[in-house]
Amino acid sequence: MTYQTQIAEMNQRIGSHGAGWAGIDGEAVARMRLQNRFKTGLDIARYTAGIMRRDMAAYDADPANYTQSLGCWHGFIGQQKMIAIKKHFGTTERRYLYLSGWMIAALRSEFGPLPDQSMHEKTSVPALIEELYTFLRQADARELGMMFRDVDAARAAGDVLKERQVLAAIENHQTHVVPIIADIDAGFGNAEATYLLARKMIEAGACALQIENQVSDEKQCGHQDGKVTVPHEDFLAKVRACRYAFLELGVEDGIIVTRTDSLGAGLTKQIAISHQPGDLGDQYNSFLDCEPVTPETSRSGDVLINRDGQLMRPKRLPSNLYQFRAGTGEDRCVLDCITSLQHGADLLWIETEKPHIEQIAGMVDRIRAVVPNAKLVYNNSPSFNWTLNFRQQVYDAWVAEGRDVAAYDRARLMSVDYDGTALADEADERIRTFQADSAKRAGIFHHLITLPTYHTAALSTDNLAKEYFGAAGMLGYVKGVQRKEIREGIACVKHQNMSGSDIGDDHKEYFAGEAALKAGGAHNTMNQFAA
Repeated sequence: MTYQTQIAEMNQRIGSHGAGWAGIDGEAVARMRLQNRFKTGLDIARYTAGIMRRDMAAYDADPANYTQSLGCWHGFIGQQKMIAIKKHFGTTERRYLYLSGWMIAALRSEFGPLPDQSMHEKTSVPALIEELYTFLRQADARELGMMFRDVDAARAAGDVLKERQVLAAIENHQTHVVPIIADIDAGFGNAEATYLLARKMIEAGACALQIENQVSDEKQCGHQDGKVTVPHEDFLAKVRACRYAFLELGVEDGIIVTRTDSLGAGLTKQIAISHQPGDLGDQYNSFLDCEPVTPETSRSGDVLINRDGQLMRPKRLPSNLYQFRAGTGEDRCVLDCITSLQHGADLLWIETEKPHIEQIAGMVDRIRAVVPNAKLVYNNSPSFNWTLNFRQQVYDAWVAEGRDVAAYDRARLMSVDYDGTALADEADERIRTFQADSAKRAGIFHHLITLPTYHTAALSTDNLAKEYFGAAGMLGYVKGVQRKEIREGIACVKHQNMSGSDIGDDHKEYFAGEAALKAGGAHNTMNQFAA
């Protein structure tokens, strides 16, 4: 419904109530409706699921249409990210948010900072989704509110052309509300627990849930050691639980991202149930590190499996975990991915130990031989030393090409001594094009950085503390922060406006008319930033 249509409808409805509603203005109601386009989290989930489905189809047609996101640990951070994207690029298309379980554990748990091991409160996950969308909706309300003020100013000045231009911008306003890919970890329990949490996350607005194949009570960060996977049937029960939650809530095209940690996980807690040779349980068990056993060599408490007619004893550690054969990680990843896609997953996530396009592509090629339109979400992780990894990749490529690398020490390539060298420049160019190159070669539909704003908050705070508490004093803040905000057009320099004071003034005028006591008068110091 257009802005003008809503005004007409509201005026008609208000008029039908006679003098009792005479103080209500139809245009004010229309404005408030536009500023609150999404009434519930489910409205958001349905809307953003449609965006992701269209983006996935566009990527299938042309891998240059890959998508991106940054992980955000607070609603304000997500809001400022989307405001910046609209400011610099004019559109939010193909830009999402990522909700990282790591950052919830480290920054949002009532226990205080925790490692990424699913020890934080599960309710903090849907709470952050709701918070992110509250701030994104407020960004819409703020931007539209400024447009409404421009309309009023144009009318007061009798500038009909300006009024028409602003009204057209209002009609074509693009929301800051974008898809969130939300980390549900390993489901925080059994399949029922996964379903209950998935419901809460979807009700909060999540259209895409990312779930991993680790044991929920032994879950580890994807870039730490000690990861333990579960048999496929256990994992698929949780995938189905997520799909049931989407369907129950009417988000029929919700997206499930299945993550495999098998590349770095050498352990399992369970031996899979197998009903016949070659089934999923048998395939999972085929990767176990086993040794043959006879009645004479068997021990009390042994668990035995039949492998090709021979009794085998899976090697069990003192922790009571079983280990996989070394070198089977990629094969297990490929099987995990194919199995997930064949049982309802929409996108894949392969957690790797380094950002290497051909390593990822080698697995994706095998997956696509079975599922041709397989697509990945990939973690451009801060856990990777990107500078060192790519300098070493260039070094190795030069060695393979027979080029002279005598000036470089491969083990010291992170050193500042190599900054500005030909090798470092080529490595930086590979980093710059990594996302586009891997989207084309390795089937990566969505590139994200899990916890970038954790690092940017630390870096900017360090810089401010160093200057403000040092010799620069107040100039440390003015020169390092405020002056840059003004020069670069950062919306938050008018922090009262950002927090909603102007929206509040508009509402006061709607509610009380000329009697409204507004905050944005001549003595508001935010007027110093009008120029």
